[in-house]
Amino acid sequence: MVCPAVEVKVELTLLEKDKEADVMSPNGKTSPFSDCRPNGALGHCSDEDAAAAPLRLYKPRDYVEASVCHVKDMENGQMREVDLGSGRALLIKEHGEFSAIGHKCPHYGAPLVKGVLSKGHVRCPWHGACFNIATGDIEDFPGLDSLPTFQVTFLVRFADLQSQKRSKAMARCSAVINSSTGFSHILIVGSGPAGLVCAETLRQEGFTDRIVMCTMDKYPPYDRPKLSKVCTEIQMDVKVKAVTFQDGSRMEYRRLFIATGSKPKPLNYKGQDVRNVFHLRTPEDANNVARLANNKNAVIVGTSFVGMEVAAALTDKAHSVSIIGIEAVPFRKALGEKVGKAIMKVGTRPWENEVVLKSGKVLRADVCIIGTGSGPATGFLKQSGVHMDSKGFVPVNKTMQTNIDGVYAGGDIVTFPFPGRSNKKVNIPHWQMAHVHGRVAALGMMGRPTEIKTVPYFWSAMFGKSLRYAGYGEGFDDVVIQGDVDELKFVAFYTRSEEVVAVASMNYDPIVSRVAEVLGSGKTIRKRDVETGDMSWLIDKGSQ
Repeated sequence: MVCPAVEVKVELTLLEKDKEADVMSPNGKTSPFSDCRPNGALGHCSDEDAAAAPLRLYKPRDYVEASVCHVKDMENGQMREVDLGSGRALLIKEHGEFSAIGHKCPHYGAPLVKGVLSKGHVRCPWHGACFNIATGDIEDFPGLDSLPTFQVTFLVRFADLQSQKRSKAMARCSAVINSSTGFSHILIVGSGPAGLVCAETLRQEGFTDRIVMCTMDKYPPYDRPKLSKVCTEIQMDVKVKAVTFQDGSRMEYRRLFIATGSKPKPLNYKGQDVRNVFHLRTPEDANNVARLANNKNAVIVGTSFVGMEVAAALTDKAHSVSIIGIEAVPFRKALGEKVGKAIMKVGTRPWENEVVLKSGKVLRADVCIIGTGSGPATGFLKQSGVHMDSKGFVPVNKTMQTNIDGVYAGGDIVTFPFPGRSNKKVNIPHWQMAHVHGRVAALGMMGRPTEIKTVPYFWSAMFGKSLRYAGYGEGFDDVVIQGDVDELKFVAFYTRSEEVVAVASMNYDPIVSRVAEVLGSGKTIRKRDVETGDMSWLIDKGSQ
């Protein structure tokens, strides 16, 4: 007997205007996901269940459907982007079960079909964010939004395919909102990613009391990997649990989260009051730099990632771009000399160093950007009782709590126990890591302590090329490079004592996300594993 081929059909459910009030999304609009149950109860269907899968009935105007493949067309561990004409979605088969989720990472729009599928989640190929394929929930950062999930019954049901992100439901504040009230159950100092994720996590997990976020920025939290956060004009008294602001107003709290980020390292120079020198801390700084550099001469002081990214961004706008640095090779400490030299060769503009400047050479500068590094913005914590180390960093425990009960800290300002280094306290000033800190701190404040379980992930874009980095490579003693560094198509493995501790790549996606999957699973990658140049073992591990 010949068995008929079973087709996987995609059902596109059209949004209805009227839904019940209790399924409203956080922005007050009707949620298109109200018929989805937690844990993917309606989001999965196995091959064996195809015949018995229930088919919900809709009026003809409510949905359209199309065959996208046969059941046996997809292998386990395979992802396929499917097109229904009115939009796309990601169809996934793992362990005999089909799932359907949004096809683009809601962070920067990366195609998830090029990412890494492993153990019930898909990892973004660009920046390493992870999403549960059953619920669509974001499980590792960066980013704030989750993915939409679509019902699979052998029809694969899709709601609004034009939306490739989903905000998780949030509790509403039940406290009386009065800006003059001098008390908040939770006070967040700083509006960077750690503070923002802390606030969002509290609401997502059902916290209904008052949350106040204070910042010196005049903008709401925004995506700013290249800009520094500063919030230092306050005074803290942890004994009475109160904060006094620059204008004299006072706020009491029950729980406090400090996430003030970094501030530029001071640099002594003549003309500090001139209007064409910038530290690139605000959107206004970025706009002014772009305006003043147009067809003019720009000078970048510092070979940090920020300095190099600005130089790269200005090469097509400015008449000339000169980079001044005390190191002959940028990023040598973080990426090694070979990778640093390769990146340095990409730019076509002249390089200058300290020796040249001391010789008396004058560089014409219509605009100057200082990117000489940054330090923790924690000066306001002196005399507060919150412990700081000699560099101004705040040590925290596994739940992001400081030495003061009820006072938490996260982001660039902290040193925290990192599981990847046997819980040694480290500082990792990554955008992605700050998101993780915010979530861990929020759960700790709610009495639901959890520990950090993530692989640090970093990225940079320069001269039209993207660099990706995962792991914690500080103190690496060797670099194993596969590919062609000069052509900027390579993967570099950073090792310590015969163990791979970090990886960087350019034009080698999704290799960094695959390594992050392996490291995140607790497995060890040996130096000998990467010296052969055979990456098949890594691809196999990444797809399991």
